[in-house]
Amino acid sequence: MKIIKTTLPAGSLLHDLQPSYDYIDSFQGGITDSDNSLDSTRVGKAFFTSSPQWVGALFALRNRIVALFGLKTSGSSTNRQELLNRFTCQKGERLGLFKVFDKTEQEVILGEDDKHLDFRISLFLDQTPGGTGVKTLTISTTVTFHNAWGRLYFVPVRPLHKQIVPAMLKAIIRELEKPAPADAATAYHD
Repeated sequence: MKIIKTTLPAGSLLHDLQPSYDYIDSFQGGITDSDNSLDSTRVGKAFFTSSPQWVGALFALRNRIVALFGLKTSGSSTNRQELLNRFTCQKGERLGLFKVFDKTEQEVILGEDDKHLDFRISLFLDQTPGGTGVKTLTISTTVTFHNAWGRLYFVPVRPLHKQIVPAMLKAIIRELEKPAPADAATAYHD
């Protein structure tokens, strides 16, 4: 599966705000959707369920370190699976550190606002030309710094981010291309 670095999709909700971002990147991969059943809710849920183990370990380390400085963390959850089962990927909903800021049929905007920086993650699902049952999934990240601490925080995060996002995108695509159990296929389309 090939993941490429790309630009923020023109149809993204974040596109028109580009001049206000201090950092932006986008990665894209193709995803098979022969029965046209993929939507932004399934993509949003897959973001939280398909992360490679090493990414989860890095995120846990990040939470321990930034908590010392009073920055937001994902908190502790005794039953992550229960939270995931209840998560519907609706605007205003929260799962761990991530809040759903907006959602359309083809995009979910996740992120957080903190005292040092604000970030947004766009999960953008788009048809490929020709409608061959293949779509593109683009993960874009935008960051706006509020102060020098935000810029300093992002110095070690930036190179890791460029490794993490393509790995997560591959994992999300693998998860979404798995055959869904018969009852799960309808559960995403309430």
